[in-house]
Amino acid sequence: MLYLAIKAALSGIIIAVVSEVAKRYPGLGALIASLPLVSLLGMIWLWRDKPDVANMAAHVEATFWFVLPSLPMFLLVPWLLRHGTPFWLSLGVGCGLTIALYLTLAAIGSRFGLRL
Repeated sequence: MLYLAIKAALSGIIIAVVSEVAKRYPGLGALIASLPLVSLLGMIWLWRDKPDVANMAAHVEATFWFVLPSLPMFLLVPWLLRHGTPFWLSLGVGCGLTIALYLTLAAIGSRFGLRL
């Protein structure tokens, strides 16, 4: 239980640092947020819990493929905001696009041999 609390606290601290830095320095906050910290921590926790090479390789490869459909959201949301769309609606539309792209990737990925 202590291990789970440590993992949760460390992950939460990273999110808090990003939001606090971004208040003053949006670019630096974005840089920190863009670092694959969650992925790296996830890999570390997974390896500590289950040091299995095949499992880790599959996890890391799937992470790569799932990052790709999330990228358009980071272009759509600022575009919507700059064109007067309210924040929550912009975020919702961006998340909706990401979900649609995830589903598309899952549907067509298997046709190309992707194991997600």
